Amino acid sequence: MIRATDFPPATHDAPRPGTHDGHASASARRGARRQSGEGAEGAAPDGRKERVDALYTTEGVPGHQRPAYWHDAVSRMLPSADLSIRAAECRGTLRLSPLGPVQAVTLQGDAMRIRRPARPAASHRDGSVLVVAPAEGHAVVDQGDGGIHVRPGTTAFCDLARPLCLDLSRAHHVKFLIVPRWLLGLTEDELRRLTATPVQADTPSGSLLSLLLTQLVNTAPTLPRGTGEMLVRNVVDLVSVLAGERLHPAADGIPEATRHLLPRIQEHIDLHLADPDLTPESIAQAHHISVRYLHKLFEHEATTVSRWVQRRRLHECRRELARRTTSSRTISAVARRWGFTSAAHFSRVFRMTYGMSPAEWRRLARQDSPAQAATRTAAGYETAPGAFSPGGDRRPAEHRVGLGTAAA
Repeated sequence: MIRATDFPPATHDAPRPGTHDGHASASARRGARRQSGEGAEGAAPDGRKERVDALYTTEGVPGHQRPAYWHDAVSRMLPSADLSIRAAECRGTLRLSPLGPVQAVTLQGDAMRIRRPARPAASHRDGSVLVVAPAEGHAVVDQGDGGIHVRPGTTAFCDLARPLCLDLSRAHHVKFLIVPRWLLGLTEDELRRLTATPVQADTPSGSLLSLLLTQLVNTAPTLPRGTGEMLVRNVVDLVSVLAGERLHPAADGIPEATRHLLPRIQEHIDLHLADPDLTPESIAQAHHISVRYLHKLFEHEATTVSRWVQRRRLHECRRELARRTTSSRTISAVARRWGFTSAAHFSRVFRMTYGMSPAEWRRLARQDSPAQAATRTAAGYETAPGAFSPGGDRRPAEHRVGLGTAAA
């Protein structure tokens, strides 16, 4: 078992990733800068800073230094993690690519076990969700519920506020996304049900998620920032769809008429969300049914018609507030655009649903620095300079001079 506390606090002469006996060769230094983005910071065509990726590999690291090096590297992905490996087989490569507030991760190497203690979230927006999608080999994910097997084509979700044990097979190649909980907008119950079982590839949404997530992580290092963030939003929306499928699975006892009518009603609602006069009465009239029967249909969704309409309006407002192209539109204007007649009511129900105000969401979703700082803080990273900040000390906090061991 390798722990951060098994090693003395690092000094300026202590070995760091990419170094041999504390002194990196010229080629190693050039490789580290090229791979991690250090010394390569530049301006994008729109004047913003380019994204900074990080790549760590045991190739070229002496065998006796590999366990400490690899623990250090994996700690960039999951701070406060314990790593169990066989030193003779300690080989691996880790790539971290930030996409706005989300981290795309590729991890491959020899068999290992990662254990991480619970990190309770202080609020709904704190903490992160780890999305696991093996490309080769398999993983066993255990959060105290017996463990689930995840193989290529399947996807699993882990709540990083809960204890985690992640067993990776020999010759594994796994894609991960680390997504802030506030970005998903899931309640505690919704998240727990989402993490209970893996998403299989034999469903349309499950197959699409595995494919889209793998493609996103594979291309993350080369994607322009705007493109990457747009694809992340698509993945997040798909996760929301999957969560809905888990929470409201089709029941065998639902009448056939309901199976066909309810989707049409839901489509009608989506097409008329902007209409402030969209009510149960108008919906029932448009489908030539009684209001009572309409309410009965929505009992199968474990909600009411009005709550369904409100949740759909909130979802569309949330998406629009995250777009940089609508920065000139006020929050009140966005709310009116999707059928809310009272800005105060909109702000109140938005906070109740997502755990933050519309203004906070807009800031977090659009501005990389505050969002990434919030994500790193929730995950246990230092915020300034960040673990992925150009020029910052790229060792974990517990290995930096004067910082000692990071708090759990």
